Amino acid sequence: MARGELRIYLGAAPGVGKTYAMLEEAQRRAERGTDVVVGLVETHGRVHTAAMLGDLEVVPRRTATYRGVEFTEMDLDAVRARRPEIALVDELAHTNVPGSRHEKRWQDIQELLDAGITVLSTVNIQHLESLNDVVAQITGAIQRETVPDQVVRAAEQVELVDMTPEALRRRMAHGDIYRPDRIDAALGNYFRVGNLTALRELALLWLADKVDDQLDRYRAQQGIHATWEARERVVVALTGGPEGQTLIRRAARIAARSKGADLLAVHVARSDGLAGADPAQLARQRVLVESLGGTYHQVLGADIPAALLDFARGVNATQLVLGASRRGRFAQLFSRGVGVTTTALSGPIDVHLVTHSQAGRGRQGAGVPAALSRRRRLLGFALAGLGMPLLTLLLSVLPDLTLTNDILLFLAGVVGVALVGGLWPALVAALGGSLLLNWFFTPPFHTLTIAEAGNLLALGVFVAVAVAVSWVVDVAARRTREAARASADAQTLATVAGGVLRGERPLPALLDRLRETFALRAVSVLELTAEAEGRPGRVNEEGAWRLVAGVGESPAGSPGAGETAVPVDDRLTVVLSGRRLEAADRRIVEAFAAQAAVALRQERLAAQAAAVRPLAAADRMRTALLAAVSHDLRTPLASAKAAVSSLRSHDIEFDADDRDELLATADESLDRLGRLVANLLDMSRLQAGALGVSRAAIGLEDAVPRALDELGPAAADVATDIPADLPAVAADPGLLERVLVNVVANALRHSPPGQPPTITASAHAGQVELRVIDTGPGIPEDQWEHVFLPFQRLGDRDNQTGVGLGLALSRGLAEAMAGSITPETTPGGGLTMVLRLPAAAQTVAEGPQE
Repeated sequence: MARGELRIYLGAAPGVGKTYAMLEEAQRRAERGTDVVVGLVETHGRVHTAAMLGDLEVVPRRTATYRGVEFTEMDLDAVRARRPEIALVDELAHTNVPGSRHEKRWQDIQELLDAGITVLSTVNIQHLESLNDVVAQITGAIQRETVPDQVVRAAEQVELVDMTPEALRRRMAHGDIYRPDRIDAALGNYFRVGNLTALRELALLWLADKVDDQLDRYRAQQGIHATWEARERVVVALTGGPEGQTLIRRAARIAARSKGADLLAVHVARSDGLAGADPAQLARQRVLVESLGGTYHQVLGADIPAALLDFARGVNATQLVLGASRRGRFAQLFSRGVGVTTTALSGPIDVHLVTHSQAGRGRQGAGVPAALSRRRRLLGFALAGLGMPLLTLLLSVLPDLTLTNDILLFLAGVVGVALVGGLWPALVAALGGSLLLNWFFTPPFHTLTIAEAGNLLALGVFVAVAVAVSWVVDVAARRTREAARASADAQTLATVAGGVLRGERPLPALLDRLRETFALRAVSVLELTAEAEGRPGRVNEEGAWRLVAGVGESPAGSPGAGETAVPVDDRLTVVLSGRRLEAADRRIVEAFAAQAAVALRQERLAAQAAAVRPLAAADRMRTALLAAVSHDLRTPLASAKAAVSSLRSHDIEFDADDRDELLATADESLDRLGRLVANLLDMSRLQAGALGVSRAAIGLEDAVPRALDELGPAAADVATDIPADLPAVAADPGLLERVLVNVVANALRHSPPGQPPTITASAHAGQVELRVIDTGPGIPEDQWEHVFLPFQRLGDRDNQTGVGLGLALSRGLAEAMAGSITPETTPGGGLTMVLRLPAAAQTVAEGPQE
């Protein structure tokens, strides 16, 4: 059976018309004779969306009961039994009622697809798992219902339903999206122009990435290797040389000329892993690339031009930026170089050869280390100086040896010298051996004259072979040492990086691992002060440097106070104390010095973010407060105003019952307004840390009835079970009453009719626990902390049922009195709020607190 296809309508926000567009497509398909049914479509009371359903066949929903409340869900079995060609299933990220076959609706859709049914569905960008935290940061609303990105990416078609923020806000103002009582709060919160613009950009960028993936798959399936310039992609090739920063900035300027262009940096490392680029330079260049919004990549390849072009074609690059060759003119006579070769083979990719200050100066990397130790080279020279004469003496006493045999034995001696001492001792042995062969074993003897041309050729071949073998042996030894050095460097880098990743604070972990690796006494990071910056003459003065991080014993306070100073940039320097490092070790330290600068920047950004976070929270609080004042304060004010105005009216005569009812309405509205204002003021004081708390011993048997009396007739049926011998609690009487009123009011609001909440109390381990138990629908455990956020009601920020301060304020007041409020699940269904306060005997003596 062929699997069905999934088509998703993606929107940036609710109300852009996703469901309407899905129904339009369904109507078109139905008119063409396609069998279409509605598995589940949510109209949310929108007239135009409901009208678009038309005469489409709708599969009846199934009813599910959860904690005493009935919900409707898609009847998956009924849709499968109906077996339509196309099924409409709205809201891809929806969470099914507990007890359903699948937890998520997208899993229902997967089952329909497996059954061969094509599905049309909808989803908003804020419900994608990868963007959930980004959307929460932008809008302040945490989306609990998410769908994995791969589910949406796997869809055969994703269609963006787009609308400008201004047009969407007009739809909202006209009542086309939410009910009138929700419009003001929505426009002032989630549906602000800035929020909608950011969400729209997220949707466009996410869809552009999916289209890019589809294009890559198509090109791979069709075997298309040519570059398609669908989007500008600029690749800059880095060698690890000092010219890299110039190339990166040039490539970034090229990419900036095209909106949405990608910047990629690539370093082609030798496939044998030997004699690589300077790791410190590459580390700095990687940081620069990423700071400019690009990405860094590293590939292996023996043929650098081929590997570079393979990478560029693989990422569908349109432009390639290379640096002009650093080799001198003489070297360029024998090889065209990477730049010229790459340009010749690039095809449709534009290649930019950028000149720089290092062009034509030759390679100025670190000197190549000696292949063999000084002791072995001296031993090689000694062997060449003594071994060749001894070999000559030995051959002169051996009878019946031809010149060919003599040459082979001398060649074996040269190879032995090369194995022991390397190239130069072997060259000395080859030169001395050729002279000894000519003098003692080539006719005429005891003269450097060679009589026969064949003997001359034999000696020439001997010298050439000896030199070649010596060169090969020396190169092999050099490569072996380079490989050992590269392996040691890689192990060091991996060890230090691992230590940093496991540490909670990257910078101290990096410095400490560096100190341990190189057996140093201390490592410090110094920053040039503002007074000394830009004035070279003051760099060495006392106080010109500031210690920003240090580990070990007595970290250096200036570059001159340590044994080794490694500059990171114009302002930062890493100073090592304890011993001087070898030149080869310094290269590794430079790489980690660059990473130390990155870690320092991250710590400072984190500190700035932490400093800004309270300001952002305060801003959100002010925004929510304004929304609450604009919406919730108007309701009791309007009720009280209407009641008083009616009583003052002379046009209508009210009897005693009507007057009592109007007065009760005004009184209740003003009480509600008073509680609301008190909550807002107390929450403001809590946020500012200015709430005064004066604790005293108070019995719950006195506090609970007062709280119930304040709630009025609604709390008349609340059952209480407070033991007579319960210890008094240490609490502020006024604040405790406020906590109890808010918590009990919340329980009353969610209790089923005829099942009032129950209040019990007990003492345990120096604390008194008061439980407010209801048997309502309850709250899922993963949302327990969510309900304590200010201006929240079970994840809904529309404020349609009140300001949502009760539980947030109650927790804050309880914590101010050294107590706590935690939720628990009521056995059999419901929610229990547990208020814990310290017993009076332990804390009442502490007195007033601020």
